[in-house]
Amino acid sequence: MKKVLTMVFVSVLGGAITLGAYKTFLEKDEITTVKNAPFTAAFTPVNYTDNNSNALAAAEDIDFTSAAERTVHAVVHVKNVTLETGQPTIEDLFMGRLPQRMQLGTGSGVIISPDGYIITNNHVIDGSEKLSVTLNNNKTLPAKIIGTDPKTDIALLKVETDENLPYITFGDSDHVKIGEWVLAVGNPFNLTSTVTAGIISAKSRDLSGQSKQSFIQTDAAVNPGNSGGALVNTLGELIGINTAITSQTGSYIGYSFAVPSNIARKVVEDIMEYGNVQNGILGVTGGALNSMVAEKLGVDETEGFYIDTIEEDSGAEAAGLQHGDIIKSIDQVKISKFSDLRGLLDTKRPNDVVVVTYLRNGITKQAGVTLLKNDTYTIPNIGVIKEAKPKDLRPYNVKEGVKIVKLNSQYADYFKRDGVTEGSIITAINNTQVNSIEDVQTIIKNRNPYQPLNIEIINSNGEKTRYGLR
Repeated sequence: MKKVLTMVFVSVLGGAITLGAYKTFLEKDEITTVKNAPFTAAFTPVNYTDNNSNALAAAEDIDFTSAAERTVHAVVHVKNVTLETGQPTIEDLFMGRLPQRMQLGTGSGVIISPDGYIITNNHVIDGSEKLSVTLNNNKTLPAKIIGTDPKTDIALLKVETDENLPYITFGDSDHVKIGEWVLAVGNPFNLTSTVTAGIISAKSRDLSGQSKQSFIQTDAAVNPGNSGGALVNTLGELIGINTAITSQTGSYIGYSFAVPSNIARKVVEDIMEYGNVQNGILGVTGGALNSMVAEKLGVDETEGFYIDTIEEDSGAEAAGLQHGDIIKSIDQVKISKFSDLRGLLDTKRPNDVVVVTYLRNGITKQAGVTLLKNDTYTIPNIGVIKEAKPKDLRPYNVKEGVKIVKLNSQYADYFKRDGVTEGSIITAINNTQVNSIEDVQTIIKNRNPYQPLNIEIINSNGEKTRYGLR
């Protein structure tokens, strides 16, 4: 009997140690975009009768009811019907058909005007065959897509109605503060009109690791179905569009992330005015500082954006910014990391003038920089190109073409053996003359993806070289 008990004890102990080791060392967090999923409610009794544990909001004398009343009726339930292609059977292959089925996805949206314009996430409506929104009064209306921006994950919808709809006004997301109370309003798990509270935990978060994002982070509970919903302050002003969560399970366990309202508003205004998003560039390349980078560069600062190179003919060049300058703020918004810079520039357009505060040799300086339209484009396997001026074309004895300003580092040595260097001119793609970035983009967009990309380049010796790229 003792041997049996001993074996049971050892087995239980071994299992506990194995589980603990897995949870501690092997299990990893993941970033999950908020999408809807099947949900089964599980209810656990909770004791709320402890008079010694008052809610923090009550202790701070904060009332969320006014903000909730102003916003809950302006958040809608978005339903997206898509066609999903299934795995073909042998019979499907013989018949030359692909099996398809209708799939329903759901999310949230925010009404931003009384005549029915609605912001949501691009991933909520991506691939839609049919869109509808359900208002808080249970009225369902068909919706159409006005425009989208996958880069910021923002989409603009429109519904037609004879009545004025309740809507939320924009707040200024640049001036929200860490620790500020916020509400998340949306439709998680198909539960309509849900409001949760939390605080702003951080700003300018980049979840991609590629310096392409700048989210507001909050600990307000956001779950699948909340995507496209509102993040509002205690005044009921829109300061963000809820977009993603960090999760090990696919549901909320700690933090959620929202596209700042200033970025969302700019995207919407661009879509309505221009039909696409207008991006202004500063014209600098470099990176954020920290202790290790500062030591390597021999500078004393550990915060800010270190300028490595200045782009030719850019606003930064015209304003006199130089290699080695450290950007500390733009328009009085502190720049501590690259996502700070990315987030601010995403709210600007070409020809906007921004005030850049920077350090040069330890001395603080300021300059007004005019943002310009991004006139560069990356051709896969070739590198970065931009439109060529007459002075760029003259040495090659050509009248048309675009200039290579940076070769793809992976193939640079290969091209240089053929005399193709930075400054060489691309004159034709797929036997079509090119003279602008738009020409290149159109050819690449409309080409047969199964055919090689034939590129004609004038090298440094004035000779034509041709490449067939997949």
